[in-house]
Amino acid sequence: MTFPDNTMTVRSPADLVAVVPYLLGFRPAEGSIVVLATRDHRVVFAARGDLPTPDAPTRDVLDLAAHMLPIVRRQQPITDVVTIGYGTPAHVDAALRAVGEVFTAGELTVRALLRVTDDRVVNLSCADPTCCPPRGTPFDPTASLLAVQATAAGLVALPDRAAVAARFAPVTGAARDAIHHATDRALVRLTTLTAAGGAAVDTAGAHVLRDALRQPDRRLTDDELAWLTVLLTRTSVRDLAVDLTQPHDPHVTFWAELTRRAHEPLVPAPATLLAVTAWRCGDGALAVMAAERALQVDPTYPLADLLLRALHAGLPPSAFDRTPEGHTNP
Repeated sequence: MTFPDNTMTVRSPADLVAVVPYLLGFRPAEGSIVVLATRDHRVVFAARGDLPTPDAPTRDVLDLAAHMLPIVRRQQPITDVVTIGYGTPAHVDAALRAVGEVFTAGELTVRALLRVTDDRVVNLSCADPTCCPPRGTPFDPTASLLAVQATAAGLVALPDRAAVAARFAPVTGAARDAIHHATDRALVRLTTLTAAGGAAVDTAGAHVLRDALRQPDRRLTDDELAWLTVLLTRTSVRDLAVDLTQPHDPHVTFWAELTRRAHEPLVPAPATLLAVTAWRCGDGALAVMAAERALQVDPTYPLADLLLRALHAGLPPSAFDRTPEGHTNP
């Protein structure tokens, strides 16, 4: 994941661990592994995965490392990497060392292997007890100056991945029923408009999109939202939305709200637009979850599948934008 060009000075492993949730967008859970790639002392990429269970065979850890290696190497030029594991020594230490060995064999410079256990950071790469106590260094992520700086810079650390998914969790009850009825009305309206030709649909889509994205903080009525989601079923309108959407938080929130309230069969387009916007903003976690949400509803939705494969490969958003014909065909 790439992220905004914010300058925060990291002076210790504890500082680095404190800022990780702001780089990912959420706090890593026990059993997580985080890989940070740096270029000239600046973090340029962060990736998170799940460590195999403590009783898993060594091959599972090696497979995880082999999967992550090309993703990290794709971020070249990079100077070195830091690998951080979250959990108990029995769960983390051997796995981190195995990952470090695979990275080193793959010609990556591993600067540090860090374990986070409760409120302590242990540097497995340092054998000097004067600077790296065997029991680790205490740290309080909520009291860290870097946490304050990250928040001031506009970075957010949600409690966990579930909190990220909650941003676009579908509405229920009366709200769900209301948008269902509004969508039925919008579909009748679309049928009438389609009789006038595809250009008429494109014109209507462009008008609605420009109005909505010009005021992304304005809550759409059920009928307005339903009409937009119906128009987005036309590929050309969805692609115009990709072009008009800007990489900033108000547009992320706009597409999250549209995904949350959309009638279930029409979720793929707004969820994919949320994924694109989050990716461009450097929020890889939200981008992945949004693309997965689109594919949950429609496993054959091509643009969401393309996005998810690019995200899993660690590609930057610019690679997607350089696709021939932009991204208008899938």
